[in-house]
Order: sequence, then C-alpha cells, then structure tokens
Amino acid sequence: MKNSIKVERAKKNITQAELAKLAKVSRQTINAMELGKYVPSTVLALRLAKIFDVPLEQLFELEEKDWQ
Repeated sequence: MKNSIKVERAKKNITQAELAKLAKVSRQTINAMELGKYVPSTVLALRLAKIFDVPLEQLFELEEKDWQ
C-alpha cells in the first residue's frame, strides 16, 4: 500500500515526532509507514486523514500487489 504521509507532513511543515504525538503513536511507527514497512490500523489511518484534513483515499492507495 502506498501512502503520501511524508508529502502531507511536509505541507504542514511538521516533523515525524510532532505527527507521532498528534497521532498518539511512536516516531518509529510514522517512519515505518513512510517507508512502506508498516500498514496502519483502520483507526490510525482515519486519525492521520483527520490530522491532515484529507480524504483517506488521498492519504493511502492500494497497489496492484495488494489485490493478489
């Protein structure tokens, strides 16, 4: 699954640590998501979309391999 967390974070000019605090997760979790190594729970995904004030589909996108 692709995500645009890093892009949205840059738009808001916030660090991984600041986003982690807002989302109530560790900075390592934010880093892992940005690197595509961690798929967030539904609750965390919705929380991030709300923090960035974007539709969930703008923040996360399924890739072809996610359908196989």
